Amino acid sequence: MALAAAVFHGTWNVLVKVSGDPIVTFRRVTLTTAVVATIALVPAWSLLGHPRLDPAAAGFALVSSVLETAYLWFLSTAYRRGELSAVYPIARGSAPLLSVFVGLALLGERLTPAQLLGVALLLVGILAVTVSQSSGRATLPALLTGVAIAAYTSVDRVGVRLSTPWLYGWLLFTLLALELPISIWIASALRLYRLPQSALVPSWRQSTLIGAFMWAGYFLVLWALSLAPLAVVAPVRETAVVAVAVWGVWRLRERSRAGMKLSGAVATLAGVVLLAV
Repeated sequence: MALAAAVFHGTWNVLVKVSGDPIVTFRRVTLTTAVVATIALVPAWSLLGHPRLDPAAAGFALVSSVLETAYLWFLSTAYRRGELSAVYPIARGSAPLLSVFVGLALLGERLTPAQLLGVALLLVGILAVTVSQSSGRATLPALLTGVAIAAYTSVDRVGVRLSTPWLYGWLLFTLLALELPISIWIASALRLYRLPQSALVPSWRQSTLIGAFMWAGYFLVLWALSLAPLAVVAPVRETAVVAVAVWGVWRLRERSRAGMKLSGAVATLAGVVLLAV
C-alpha cells in the first residue's frame, strides 16, 4: 500500500508542477477531490455498516487539515520558485529527518549505528540537492513543506486509529476543500498572494485526475498507518523521491547539475530507508 501511495504521490506532484500556478491548481483539485470522496462515501457508508466518526478523530482531522493547508501553500511556493527535481527531494527528505530530531530532542530516543548513517545520508542528500539549484529561493519553502509533512503525518498516525480510515480521509479532504479557498481569500486581502495574470487553470478533467491520485495515495497511506508503524510506512512512501527527481531531469529538462540532483535524491532515499532499520 505504501509503495502504491508513492506512485500516486509522485504522479500528482508532476502534474501539479506542469499545470500552471500550483495554488490555483490545488484550489480546484481540493474541490474535485472532496466531491469524488463524497460520491464514494455514499455506497461505502451503506455497504460497510454505517461506521461512526469518533469526536476525537474529528478533532485530529481538523488539526491535520490546517497543517495540510499550510503544506499546500509551502509546496506551491516552492514549485513556483524552483525545479521539481530539487524541491521534491528536499520536501520529502526533510520530513523524516525532522521527525528524528524531534524524537532525539523531546522524546529521549536513541539511534542505532545504521540510523545514524541514515541521518548523515539524509543531510548529505538534502545539501546536494539544495546546492544543485540555480537559485536557492525554493529551499526554505521546500523545507517548510517537510515540516508540515512531519506534523500532519504524526497527527494522522493517531487520528486514523480512532476512526475508519476512509471516513477519516473523507472528512480531511472535505475540510481542505473549505479551508484552501478561505486561505487564498485571506492571503489576497492581506496582499500576501496575487493570482498571476498568466496562470493556467487545469481543466476539470485534469483536476479530477490529480484529485483522484491525491485521494487514492493518501487513503493508502492512512490505511497502511492503521496496520503498520509509522517508521515502516513513511520510508517506503519516500521511494518516489528518486523517481520524481529522474522525471524532472529527464522529461522536464531540468539538466542543470543533474548528476548532483540525482545523487542527492538517491542519498535521501537511502537515508530514509536506513532510518527504518
